[in-house]
Order: sequence, then C-alpha cells, then structure tokens
Amino acid sequence: MDLRKEGKIAEKMLSEDPFSQWLGIEIISAKKGYSKLRMTIRKEMLNSMQLAHGGITYALADSAIAFAMNEYGRLAVSIETSINHIEALKEGDEIIAETSLDVTKHKLSFALVNIYKDDVLVALFKGTVYRTSKEWKL
Repeated sequence: MDLRKEGKIAEKMLSEDPFSQWLGIEIISAKKGYSKLRMTIRKEMLNSMQLAHGGITYALADSAIAFAMNEYGRLAVSIETSINHIEALKEGDEIIAETSLDVTKHKLSFALVNIYKDDVLVALFKGTVYRTSKEWKL
C-alpha cells in the first residue's frame, strides 16, 4: 500500500482499529491536516435516557483528529482533548465529523473538529496532538 497517496494513512489506521470499525466510521475524505468522517448512531450506543452516550461523539472526533494529523506521515497521538456537547443525538442519527482548523508545528499540532447532524453543529472538539519522529511505514 502506497501511504504517500492522500488518505492512505487514514485508511490503514481505520483498517487496524477495531473500535473505530465498531463505531461504523466511514472516511469521506482525509489529507494532511484534514479529515471528514461519517457514522450512524446505533441502539447499543445509547445511554439510559435513550440518547447517544457522550463518548460516541468524542470517539468519532478523536478518530477524525488522529486521521488528519497522521496524514502528515509521522505517527501522532492526542495528548489533550476536550469536547462541548451542543445537541443530543438519537438512534438513527447520521453524524459527520470534520476538522476545521489545523495548526501544525514540529512536535505539536492543534485542531478543532466540528460534528454535525445535517447542517446543525452538535458537538465541538478541540485537541492537541504530539507528533513523534517515527514515520509511517510504506
């Protein structure tokens, strides 16, 4: 697999990530500093109030930031993250996570991820990523 092509690192990451696969994440687009992902809320993702557990949108955003930052070619991991839940989600809701800001330095990257249902912002995620010196293997 040629990981130098746009989106190939994100595809490789998803193929080796059972949790993101369980979430049902689909990559719409991934390139250096940017990703756009889609998933649908399922019954087993609901809490006792029959709303999506907050960890579901958090996990989607965490994958979005990971795919976007690793596309630069170096292994990168989040070291600090936070999320604001703005709207509740229900079973069957399709949501989109999209990186909206990327500031990349030598060792650190900073990014925002917006999560939408239709055109409504439902969550806002902020993350700091540590960029290791280890390159993704081709």
